[in-house]
Amino acid sequence: MSTLDSLIRYFETFPGVGGRQAKRFAFHVLRMGEADTKEFAQLVENIKQRVTECSSCHRFFANENTKSNTCSICSSNNRNHNRLLVVERDSDVQAMERAGVFDGLYFVLGGTVPLLNAKDNTKLRGGTLKATVESRIPAGLEEIILGFSINPDGENTARFVESIITDLATEHNIKISYLGRGLSTGSELEYADVETIKNALQNRS
Repeated sequence: MSTLDSLIRYFETFPGVGGRQAKRFAFHVLRMGEADTKEFAQLVENIKQRVTECSSCHRFFANENTKSNTCSICSSNNRNHNRLLVVERDSDVQAMERAGVFDGLYFVLGGTVPLLNAKDNTKLRGGTLKATVESRIPAGLEEIILGFSINPDGENTARFVESIITDLATEHNIKISYLGRGLSTGSELEYADVETIKNALQNRS
């Protein structure tokens, strides 16, 4: 296999990237100037050292200006530590922060449980989520919001999370709520506009 074919194959492993798009990416790299190519390669090489996973919410954040392993959201005293929003991925956190309508804390589950392949739940942070909930109960955790996409996989993931936290929530009188139908069926939180996210959060049930 040629270097070009290997690069195309590699791009195809990226989420949401098909064969045609992978080829466009590869040929774009070929058309880049030498300085840009070197800069791109350097960024890829350095990202693991300059971006880390938050030990609390498990989203990735730039750690170049801090030695802390906790992101600015989780370490902020201005956030509402009584509410925890569980989302699929980092980009969902970015969407919520961009909307500016949620002042609580987050937990990034790490993906979804596909309806047709429940075994994929072994890749998610189910056990870590339960431990996080347990650790935040003494601090006054009052509500856990399930912020998953309104599609079959998202709803199946919500059921998976419920199976993990319902007993704890019942025992400690913690409310479990869901984003309202401001999100239309089939939509993903990552791509929702600000007004839609605002309505979904305000109309949670």
